[in-house]
Amino acid sequence: MTTTTLTCHCRNVAFTVEADPIMTVECMCNSCRAAGAVFEALPGATKLLEDSGATHFVLYRKDRVRCTSGALHIKQFRLTPESKTRRLLATCCNTPLLLEFTSGHWLSMYARTWPAERRPSVEMRTMVSDLPEGTQLPDDVPNSKTQSPRFMLKLLGAWIAMGFRAPKLDYVHGIIEAPARA
Repeated sequence: MTTTTLTCHCRNVAFTVEADPIMTVECMCNSCRAAGAVFEALPGATKLLEDSGATHFVLYRKDRVRCTSGALHIKQFRLTPESKTRRLLATCCNTPLLLEFTSGHWLSMYARTWPAERRPSVEMRTMVSDLPEGTQLPDDVPNSKTQSPRFMLKLLGAWIAMGFRAPKLDYVHGIIEAPARA
């Protein structure tokens, strides 16, 4: 089984991911673009969003992702207190690590934690209907207005393989408050 080690920029936080990902996508939704802008504005942060505004994610089953060091630096960020998604950040260097749909069985790992030469290629784009009118995207991969049937089937297949479990994460140690919006 293939194991890959991913780290935050300063290497204090490390994760291992096992086996192949479920899929690799670019999300164009308003929430991912808003969170990306917040993360990019943090002190010492690096670029997260692609030039198109997309967030490049590598999706893994929760049972194939482990925090191996630095868990005390991991805090969660939610765009709103009611949000069902939380994004985890390594606060030691403000590196976004992953997005979790809290009742889901998968994690969306930020692709920028992979070294550029080993970063998995995008298979599809999702939520392109959230982009501003007139936005042009390349046609190198499918550009789906929402989550496509293929996207949903891949997630369902992973959930079946996991025995319909949705493990809880035990390595989140605090909350980052959403900044006030103008």
